[in-house]
Amino acid sequence: MLTSVYVAQILVSIALVAAVLVQLRGGGIGGIFGQADSVYRTRRGIESTLFKLTIVLITLLVVFAVLAATQA
Repeated sequence: MLTSVYVAQILVSIALVAAVLVQLRGGGIGGIFGQADSVYRTRRGIESTLFKLTIVLITLLVVFAVLAATQA
């Protein structure tokens, strides 16, 4: 059981890293270094989906971390 939790945690973390990197690609080079956007815009389409997917992946990663901590 513990091995499957570890494998799931690794897979979710890889997916989380990929989702964050895809989000940074659209922000330009200034967004990587913390430069504020001068124009306010809302998330639409794929940006909104990636944002929601990132939140779900973070939640899953925390759940798997808690499960791994309680099993050990």
